[in-house]
Amino acid sequence: MRSLVRRRPVSAITSRPTSKCDAAWHSMLAPDRQASVLRIARDVAARVTDPGRIAAALAASIEQTRFPKTLARRPFAVADGDAGLAVTCAYLDACLPGEGWDGVGHEFLTAAVAGVEAAPAGLLGGLSGLAFATVSLSRDGARYRRMLAALDDALAPRAAAIGTRLSETSEPGPVSTFDLISGAAGIGAHLLTHDPHKILPEILGGLVTLARGQEPPGWMTPSHLLGDETMSRLHPYGALDCGLAHGIPGPLALLSLALRAGVEVPGQADAIRWITAWLVASRVRDDWGVDWPAVVPLTTDGRPGLSASSRSAWCYGSPGVARALWLASQALDDGVLGELALEALDAVLRRPAHLRAIPSPTFCHGISGLLHVVLRFANDTGLFRHAVADLVDELLAAYQPERPFAYASLEPQGNSVDRAGVLDGAAGVVLVLLAAATDVEPTWDRLFLIS
Repeated sequence: MRSLVRRRPVSAITSRPTSKCDAAWHSMLAPDRQASVLRIARDVAARVTDPGRIAAALAASIEQTRFPKTLARRPFAVADGDAGLAVTCAYLDACLPGEGWDGVGHEFLTAAVAGVEAAPAGLLGGLSGLAFATVSLSRDGARYRRMLAALDDALAPRAAAIGTRLSETSEPGPVSTFDLISGAAGIGAHLLTHDPHKILPEILGGLVTLARGQEPPGWMTPSHLLGDETMSRLHPYGALDCGLAHGIPGPLALLSLALRAGVEVPGQADAIRWITAWLVASRVRDDWGVDWPAVVPLTTDGRPGLSASSRSAWCYGSPGVARALWLASQALDDGVLGELALEALDAVLRRPAHLRAIPSPTFCHGISGLLHVVLRFANDTGLFRHAVADLVDELLAAYQPERPFAYASLEPQGNSVDRAGVLDGAAGVVLVLLAAATDVEPTWDRLFLIS
């Protein structure tokens, strides 16, 4: 892969990276390449929005997977359900107006409401994600007013309670209390987009409390709350999660985006500084440069133990951490921190593709997620343009038209699973292909705290 460093070393970039965060979104692909990408995006979009194909693939996937519990499809969930397909249709409608995608999205949004009474509050699998999907299809609030008002009324007290709990509880808990996927950071991501009840400051206040300066940090997860027996056995004294999906980079990204948007609570800037200082101190290095581990283990006296590099994905590893640090650098006007974010992403792109540990084409821990992080950095800075083209090539090479959705999720053991959803399925690939090939702002990536 062509390297940014060979063309323009990070060390040669000015100490204050020029941000284009407010610039219009533009595709960085040549016109003929745009056409090829759009053709594939249309094909995959038609497949992932076919209810019969979805049902057949879901039934078949039971035999494909080694993790059957991950296949539970919840209509109200953005990650794997109809709410996520509604978000996909909203972006398709914006990129390809007049093709009827808003109508298709309406059908998925209607289906997404099924069972919503049992939905948790979280973003990727609950009420705040369904509300985000409704906003996405609402044509700037002109549609779905009653539905959105009902979701707002249901979410507001639960979101406020989550913020209060973080502010008032000193005992460490599971990452799901504060993370992007299920916790306060993800709920806050939606509220930063749409917050009629003005609940976001309570979420921010809770995260500021979580990030108060102490050792070990307040976001430490005790061993018995690490999620499974393997993690508990590996980290008997607890651990600190470094992933954007489940760790402290999620709260950092939200606090930074909110500060830059003018939504501030007492101590917010200091919390951003504290988290960034911890992340900077927790970085590791490999043959290609700076990197981050998935988790930092704690020792018997509560101090950080040794850790190793993670995969190079959105969920865990340098791409997600680098994006959170970049957003913090913009909020704090900290050029040195921005330089570190650029250095980290450059190291990812110099790392050989087969060593990034992201063979799947999908978003969460695959090529699509890395490509989209690079797209955002490229749009913000003008750098990494060749990397965009290279990653698009990787994604197109993974296209398999003989499969139900043309893109299959690869599990850790290498087996392929046909999934339609946004987080681990082909719909997420569609979103990234459209972002790469069109000039339409991918506002859907607020779901992943990339913008």
